[in-house]
Amino acid sequence: DMEAKTVADSDVKTSQIMTPLDVNSVGNVHGGVIMRLVDTTAALVAMRHARSNVVTASIDRMDFHNPVFVGDLVTFKASLNMAGKTSMEVGVRVEREQPLSGETKHVASAYLTMAAMGEDRKPQPIPPLTVITETETRRNREANNRREARFRERQAK
Repeated sequence: DMEAKTVADSDVKTSQIMTPLDVNSVGNVHGGVIMRLVDTTAALVAMRHARSNVVTASIDRMDFHNPVFVGDLVTFKASLNMAGKTSMEVGVRVEREQPLSGETKHVASAYLTMAAMGEDRKPQPIPPLTVITETETRRNREANNRREARFRERQAK
């Protein structure tokens, strides 16, 4: 039987400096650049929990609150909110920091559903998640609510 894991067992915090390669013609970092990094960070969390390859099944909306510019340090904080039989929800928070002033701003947040894949490219069972803190418990409850809402939405189609 697979042993349960905690949120802390798989959480990831990664930072990257934004370069001229990351921006559009107006000088803002492309939303797509941020989204790719969000997806990569979420995949890392999911892989650490499942210890298998993973694929992105869905992204529950992503609102951009503040622009990101060249030279900004962008930090991605990601942790597991919920683990099902073969899929899991990862929450990612994106913040930008201007390294010279130290000013930080919330850029975006997203919830991604990642599915574990075996060598045969079929869904693979994952360990259960043990939630410990009040925040983890709340995030787990909210993730389960989102999962149920997605399920109901699919049933209605």
